[in-house]
Amino acid sequence: MVLVDKKVLFLGDSITEGYCASAPAFNFVNRFGKLTGAVVRNYGIGGSSIARQHTLCKDQIWNLNFLDRVEMMDEDADLVVVFGGTNDFGHGTTDLGNLKSTDEYTFIGAVRSLIERLIQKYPTAEIVFLTPLHRENEDVLVNAFGDTRPPLSAYVDALKAVTGLYAIPTLDLFSVSGIQPNLKIHKKTWTADGLHPNDLGMERLTSRLIGFLSTL
Repeated sequence: MVLVDKKVLFLGDSITEGYCASAPAFNFVNRFGKLTGAVVRNYGIGGSSIARQHTLCKDQIWNLNFLDRVEMMDEDADLVVVFGGTNDFGHGTTDLGNLKSTDEYTFIGAVRSLIERLIQKYPTAEIVFLTPLHRENEDVLVNAFGDTRPPLSAYVDALKAVTGLYAIPTLDLFSVSGIQPNLKIHKKTWTADGLHPNDLGMERLTSRLIGFLSTL
């Protein structure tokens, strides 16, 4: 995929927003734009989830789920990059659902709805998804509200299964990022806090994304 002068929209959470990058220039979205020559738009909001949530957060900005924010994005795009799911695991209060789920209060149902909304709005654009990265406590089965939940790997598998149904290219960062914060040396080298990439981690994320898109 040739990216020079292409308009690329990024929909995501705090990692897309650039949380923990030392400066805006080191956020992976801005790095991507500089290295590829693409025109980028960043629609990342920290704390936000893909699915609608039964329990809302006190910080209202966290409640701006991906589904509703599609309407806030520019009307035209050559490429849309969606990077989310870690907050659905981390502090989400919805069920995972199953592959037949259409309920936007389930993770799978919300991913299905998000894909269909994006296709409807950008019928000729390339749409790609990125799976969540590994994070500390990814196997802890209780979320921030004390509710039980599946491990993060279940959300990754669910995301890949749904995108597969729609033939949406998906970069499996959970498998190929080379970042596993449960290893102390990886946490120190690639992340700021066991979840968010630091500047070096952002650089790697950019590299992985550009490499992936070069195959499309």
